[in-house]
Amino acid sequence: MGTASSVCFILLLLLSLSSSIAQEESFDVRQHLSTVSRYNAVKDVTDSNFVPSTIPNECKPIHINLVARHGTRSPTKKRMRELDRLAASLEVLLSDAKRDAQKGNEASNNIPAWLWGWKSPWKGKEKGGELVIQGEDELFHLGTRIRERFEDLFNEDYHPDIYTIKATQVPRASASAVAFGMGLFNGKGSLGPGRHRAFAVISESRASDRMLRFFDTCQTYKDYRINQEPAVDKLKEPILDEVSSALSKRYQLNFTRQHTASLWFLCKQEASLLDITEQACGLFTSSEVSLLEWTDDLEFFMLKGYGKSINYRMGMPLLQDVVQSMEQAIKAKEEHHTPGSYEKARLRFAHAETVVPFSCLLGLFLEGDEFAKIQREQALDVPPKPPQKRKWRGSTVAPFAGNNMLVLYSCPSKNSSNYFVRVLHNEVPVPLPGCDHSDFCPFEVFKERVVNPHCKHDYNAICNIKLEEPDTSSVTSKLLKLFRLLFSQKKDDEAKFHKHTEF
Repeated sequence: MGTASSVCFILLLLLSLSSSIAQEESFDVRQHLSTVSRYNAVKDVTDSNFVPSTIPNECKPIHINLVARHGTRSPTKKRMRELDRLAASLEVLLSDAKRDAQKGNEASNNIPAWLWGWKSPWKGKEKGGELVIQGEDELFHLGTRIRERFEDLFNEDYHPDIYTIKATQVPRASASAVAFGMGLFNGKGSLGPGRHRAFAVISESRASDRMLRFFDTCQTYKDYRINQEPAVDKLKEPILDEVSSALSKRYQLNFTRQHTASLWFLCKQEASLLDITEQACGLFTSSEVSLLEWTDDLEFFMLKGYGKSINYRMGMPLLQDVVQSMEQAIKAKEEHHTPGSYEKARLRFAHAETVVPFSCLLGLFLEGDEFAKIQREQALDVPPKPPQKRKWRGSTVAPFAGNNMLVLYSCPSKNSSNYFVRVLHNEVPVPLPGCDHSDFCPFEVFKERVVNPHCKHDYNAICNIKLEEPDTSSVTSKLLKLFRLLFSQKKDDEAKFHKHTEF
């Protein structure tokens, strides 16, 4: 009996070991890089429990709204300097290990070979944050797929009033808009072998862009973020300490919390931009990667997502613009406007700080009764820590080129409503909690349950924007000021003229 029990125990142990090995081998770190994930690595990761609605044949798309993040970019100048500091710090650690090895300590045998003499791939680079080739490719093919999927919407000759393209003033966003447009209008022009065509991309000043950079213009949010960041760092510290301890034991190097944070950042950059997964990422086990990914997801939940209502309520100007564009499309349909005289698509290119709040306004990635909680303005619990499962994952919510599309359908034969909204996240239909978890929602229901609850929050009020007081000075006073200004300017010009004409 004892022998049989021992055999069973050994078999169970072997099965458990083989299962763990199989799990490690199937683990793709590129799908666990939070918001640094490449679009192609994660766009097909979907909720297998949700079955999308079948759109009736009589329903036709009449308008599309797109809110997209820029594509894959290089690290910013600030983060490149962090990697330079990491290289210098690792050099000191390895120098100490080398001295220990010379004294007969064999611990240095555990150190991965790539660490010796490692330098940042971005060493010496002066500029950063730009859209890279992979990012161009993501947006180009996104544009191509959208045109193929919604042929009836993109069958008109191009006009900027029919296909409105907007981007923030940040170069990686406007470059993403250009790459997308090249895919969308590919073969529809006469420029070069690819028959490209020119198209307009509209941008607004960073200082006043409430539509796509509301996080820059909302003082209340900026104050909240500055105050909250230290608390978020505190929440992350136990995980960083746990992983640092494990790394130190594994490689016999005195890794600090900062080493671990920088190595995790390097892992994300190498895997996302360079397709290198065996160096920095190879230092961590899959469970450690999952924990580090969770710390990133926790941070952007607290500072950009459902962690505080200001994070997403400041995005109301964008949601209102989306609804207004749909109402204009419905009006054009009802009044039988001639084709080519009204907008068919409004396409926007911005940042994770834009896409994440917009997703929250729609109520995406919520679980259980969380939608009811945000409607009642109650706080949500932070995303559960691994190995527990969660919907809130940066790699899904806002990867590079992550996007939300709201497609407006006209359904003439529907009894209750003629117009429906379908929301697609990363090109996949997603359920709306406000629409009874359907992905095909009557437009009026969408407005009533999803949009209107947010409308009671005025942007100027929640963001502490002080409107300019109207000038009550008299017309005469204004004219006198203008006269004095012109007279003074004339005298200055005359003086300058005489100065420059002296020989």
